[in-house]
Amino acid sequence: MHPNIQDLYTIANKPSRKIIGLMSGTSLDGLDIALCSITGAGVQTSVVLDHFTTVAYSPAFKEKVLSIFSKQNISLAQLCVMHPWIASEHAKMVKDSLSSWNVQPTEVDLIASHGQTIFHAPKSLHPNDEFGTATLQIGDGDHIATGTGIITISDFRQKHIAAGGEGAPLAIYGDYLLCSHATENRVLLNIGGIANFTYLPANGKLNQVFSTDTGPGNTLMDAYTRKHFEGISYDKDAHIAKQGTIHRELLDLLKKDSFFSLPFPKTIGPELFNLEYLNEAQLKMGIVLSDQDIMATLNRFTAETIAAAIQNNLPSTISFTIYVSGGGMHNSLLMANLNSLLPNISIASSIEIGIHPDAKEAILFALLANEAVAGSPLLAGGHSTKVPTTMGKISFPH
Repeated sequence: MHPNIQDLYTIANKPSRKIIGLMSGTSLDGLDIALCSITGAGVQTSVVLDHFTTVAYSPAFKEKVLSIFSKQNISLAQLCVMHPWIASEHAKMVKDSLSSWNVQPTEVDLIASHGQTIFHAPKSLHPNDEFGTATLQIGDGDHIATGTGIITISDFRQKHIAAGGEGAPLAIYGDYLLCSHATENRVLLNIGGIANFTYLPANGKLNQVFSTDTGPGNTLMDAYTRKHFEGISYDKDAHIAKQGTIHRELLDLLKKDSFFSLPFPKTIGPELFNLEYLNEAQLKMGIVLSDQDIMATLNRFTAETIAAAIQNNLPSTISFTIYVSGGGMHNSLLMANLNSLLPNISIASSIEIGIHPDAKEAILFALLANEAVAGSPLLAGGHSTKVPTTMGKISFPH
């Protein structure tokens, strides 16, 4: 047996594993690094978050990514060279973080790397019937493995699509394994660049679980802030939006896109919800608004589309609690908007059920890596994939 296969076999048979989850989202804030101790697999999984950090991306790093991010036309040469470069940069970030935690790379069994999404193309977003859903994340797993000396599992979303899904949202797996409850119906809402939620019925089986994207999370607000406020990458605690007034006509135009009439579950990305999308709505309106009013309206747009998706998929007769994670939960105006739109529903941070709200997605990918080596194939709630599946490609360090 090849030594790498022997190492993987040994790891798969351990009662618990040390796995690093890496997540770099569409908001491009930085690399989330979560070192997890994971025991068991499947419904017997338990996770302890040993260490967590977000390594902020430098302006130069963001600029390089934005040159090829979510655009119809880019430099193929730039895409080609960025694939290994991002991985090598992520490997350095992992090694620096391990050093700061006094953890040796030899103590870590696996790295689970989401990579950097460059383009997400669900079938609903492109008109060519010859092609199906596709997605592209870059940050080559081989370079992370060789750069850290740790077996790396990456490129998770491709298997989800190959098995009949749309490559997103993948949160359903981690939400089901970690957050299901015997007596409480739960909604796990993540507000990143795009917002998504998972519904976990009390005592529910996986085929009763439901997960979907809802539309924009922070992506439009972040993009507008970056363009119109020099040196600021996002509207911290809605400082800008709180100075503005919601403009109803613009809000209604933003909500008219056909995406919102598509059946659930569905996925989307900043390929649709970008500044061009906003500009088209403003042109139809024919009125110039202040930056503050636009930000207030975008904030409400995110809140209303999240609330509508939850209300459309969960009967009003069901009692449930919403647990929120992701960067959007730190936006007090966004949370106030959600509370006003869902007045009879309890909304709390995911920390209330033991999930670090900023680390949640990185933990998710550590869980997916654990399932890839030690679990068994799972259906994504009977909604996303047609066959049970596990995800991720394995890269050995030598």
